[in-house]
Amino acid sequence: MIIIPEYLAIHEPDEKLLDIINKKTFNDNVLFEKKSDFHNIKVVENEVGRFIHYKDTYQAGFINTKFYKGNLPYINYFTIPYLINPDIRNILLIGFGTGKIVNDFEKLFNNLERIDVVDIEENIFDIAKEFFDFKKSDKMQFYLQDGIVYLRENKKKYDLIVVDVASDDGIDDRFLSQEYIDLIKKSMTEKGVFVSNLCSSPDFENPENTFFNAICDLYDSNFKKFSIFKGNESDKVYYKSFFDIDSRVIDITNVIFISSKNDFSFSKNFDRYKIINVDIENYMADLYIK
Repeated sequence: MIIIPEYLAIHEPDEKLLDIINKKTFNDNVLFEKKSDFHNIKVVENEVGRFIHYKDTYQAGFINTKFYKGNLPYINYFTIPYLINPDIRNILLIGFGTGKIVNDFEKLFNNLERIDVVDIEENIFDIAKEFFDFKKSDKMQFYLQDGIVYLRENKKKYDLIVVDVASDDGIDDRFLSQEYIDLIKKSMTEKGVFVSNLCSSPDFENPENTFFNAICDLYDSNFKKFSIFKGNESDKVYYKSFFDIDSRVIDITNVIFISSKNDFSFSKNFDRYKIINVDIENYMADLYIK
């Protein structure tokens, strides 16, 4: 079953702001188009930037506006584990996107030895190289495979696992199951860190937010500690860049869970992030205290 993000909203949007979004059109110049077994995949360029486009959504890409230049902003939360453990050596990334996060990890982690990347889209690696300036190093290995299947067959242990697998329509509920969490834990080192990109209404305190509460219960029962980052900063960048709106419109936000089988804390080694041009303090400010 696919979890459709829009169905998780609790509050109705401001009609005037919603009207701005609905009327907004982008002058997409199609640079690449191909139908694969899983997607009708395009690379488009418009006044906001260059993006990988699946069906009706921009799935990954670079924003290039006066307000912001960089990756789709929610990706920047994935670099926060550096503040937990700067000595991460082995990384598993499920969901490749443009590959920029791989190159960012290679810059951030001085002792990095290996990044294994898993994606089900057969064209994604070549697209990243041709259209998004992805640079492959000897540290990276790409696996064309379903993420759950990879985890079932995997025998390695990782210091960091990052999963970002939203499809054209939403989130496959296999990535919300107990089996999936067990496979993640099996693949983590003892002090490993797990980052998962999910979504929900940003009204975390509302008892009607049953999806968010269910995910918190799942993580609470499986990890000694997990931290939650509400996507305030990424939403601010997104709405301003795409629609010139200064507030969240749709009652849905990225929710980043950072979890471990051990306790952890965040350092304030923010200066390091200058090498990837990310103001990580803005993203750290989105830490939600449950």
